[in-house]
Amino acid sequence: MAAQSTPEELRYTEDHEWVAERSDGVVRVGITEYAQDQLGDVVFVDLPEPGTEVAAGDTFGEVESTKSVSEIYAPLDGEIVAANDAVTATPELINGDPYGEGWLVELRVADPDTLEGLLDAEAYQRLTGS
Repeated sequence: MAAQSTPEELRYTEDHEWVAERSDGVVRVGITEYAQDQLGDVVFVDLPEPGTEVAAGDTFGEVESTKSVSEIYAPLDGEIVAANDAVTATPELINGDPYGEGWLVELRVADPDTLEGLLDAEAYQRLTGS
């Protein structure tokens, strides 16, 4: 298996989501290259409406592939401020560009300090064995 891309500037969860700091306490969330590789061809994405409050660990959507359906978990407490309509219209963006055009939601984090509790790239690579 080819080595998976794990951008150093991102934070990661054990549920295979990535978190990128944006601005003003907002983070962008998506699934990792490892996760999309395990899923196979993504055919459907269900995302929450902006304004939805989530708690860390809560299910807030799902990604369906030709192999299975996987739930998406909130990496942190906060409020969904944007959902990526492009990925709901064209789910294969997740396979083609999981760290770019394939992002899922933007979340206004209740406590920005909680980002420090997420995995760094090295820890995520150890988790996935990549």
